[in-house]
Amino acid sequence: MSSKATDALETRFRQIAALDSASGILHWDAATMLPSGSGEVRGEQLAALAEVAHEKLTDPKLADWFADAANEKLDGWRAANLREMKHRYAHATAVPQSLVSALTKLRITSEHQWRAAKASSDYAGFLPVFREIIKLSREVADAKAAALNLSPYDALLDSYDPGLRNAFIEPVFADVKTWLPGFVGEAIDAQKKHDVLPLTASIPIAQQEQLGRQMMQALGFDTTKGRIDVSAHPFCGGAPGDCRITTRYREDRCTDARYGVLHETGHAVYEQGLPDAWRGLPVGDARGMSMHESQSLIIEMQLCRSAPFLAYLLPKLQAEFGVSGEAWALPNVQRALTQVERSFIRVNADEVTYPLHVILRWELEQALLTGDLTPDDLPTAWAEKMQTYLGITPPDHAQGCLQDIHWPEGMFGYFPTYTLGAMTAAQLMHTARKALPHLDASIAQGDFAPLVGWLREHVHQHASLLSTPDLITKATGEPLNPKIYQAHLQNRYLS
Repeated sequence: MSSKATDALETRFRQIAALDSASGILHWDAATMLPSGSGEVRGEQLAALAEVAHEKLTDPKLADWFADAANEKLDGWRAANLREMKHRYAHATAVPQSLVSALTKLRITSEHQWRAAKASSDYAGFLPVFREIIKLSREVADAKAAALNLSPYDALLDSYDPGLRNAFIEPVFADVKTWLPGFVGEAIDAQKKHDVLPLTASIPIAQQEQLGRQMMQALGFDTTKGRIDVSAHPFCGGAPGDCRITTRYREDRCTDARYGVLHETGHAVYEQGLPDAWRGLPVGDARGMSMHESQSLIIEMQLCRSAPFLAYLLPKLQAEFGVSGEAWALPNVQRALTQVERSFIRVNADEVTYPLHVILRWELEQALLTGDLTPDDLPTAWAEKMQTYLGITPPDHAQGCLQDIHWPEGMFGYFPTYTLGAMTAAQLMHTARKALPHLDASIAQGDFAPLVGWLREHVHQHASLLSTPDLITKATGEPLNPKIYQAHLQNRYLS
């Protein structure tokens, strides 16, 4: 049977992907090297690209093509691609083009004002633009909710992780809240059996950059199809086939940058492992942000804080950075890099406390969207939840509600994917270790190809062919099982 309608749809979606790729590079440039006074111009550029992409995606002809495509006989990948194209079309047609343009322009302004506000801990100065971000984000959520027959928050979740619903998240996070706050205390008490010396050393940024690039390549990052730069907030972006990652450096905290690089490399290796044959089409994209976060966290947390990896890494640190002494002996390095502490900054948090940072944001962003919490009252609500979940209160806004870029960019509904990704990462690593009995020995020798190869086979090559639950089940033999994550934490921090 002819597939004329599907052919037309795929041509159109490849055009849209090219526009999105150009936007991705412009976003990367805005975060890494855009002059401080050029934000308005960049906002206009991105808004223009977003308008053209939105016009192409909401073209009335697509409705006819989808109707005709429903009668075409398609194989597994093309059928899945049709499903994914319909999903994107449904989200796009739900939002007026004028709202898309307005929010795109505002995001650039908001991001630049957020940078300045964070640097000076000036929440009051950021508040006017933040009110507008929340207002437009609510309008997007309401428009999608009405069109997709979802709650507003579910409509936003579905934008980042197709099929994800709060009804799934709520019992998972409710269970975490029953045991994790107490577990934090247990882990901290367990660590008191040993003195942990801080990994203090002043390491020139150039040396940190050099080692970071070495680690990226060892983990499979293709430097001919990507690069690393510096930004205020680490991220992985760019475009398919041109992967851009960023980190931030401090001479007195070299481990922050190194693990930032490892985290973003996990994202990048996933992007670079997606099937070339389907690049530019929705089915060829990564399977939602929960899976994306699982790929960053299986590298950063599951692999790169494991004892075998640290045994491999330490000689490199000693050779590259010239560090020595008792603090840089292997037992202390292992304890220092798996140290649990009640801290303010999410991106620097250990894997035990991290879910509490996420749950705090998940609860607050829902309240902001419903209007139960006003932007003016956010700092107080943030401080109260930090005290409840972690027993600490931020000393300023920079270490509190101004620390993340997500809300200033209108990214509501993203945060839950971090913890769902951590749980998925634990389950994938648990399965990989059973499938690869010599994995730890390979890791200790600096050979990460077995793990990356296993991820290529069981996750990366499937792109968006399967739903997130089906992909997890296919890769691990069972649906997402949060108890595996809990057991991982118990084994690492209490045994």
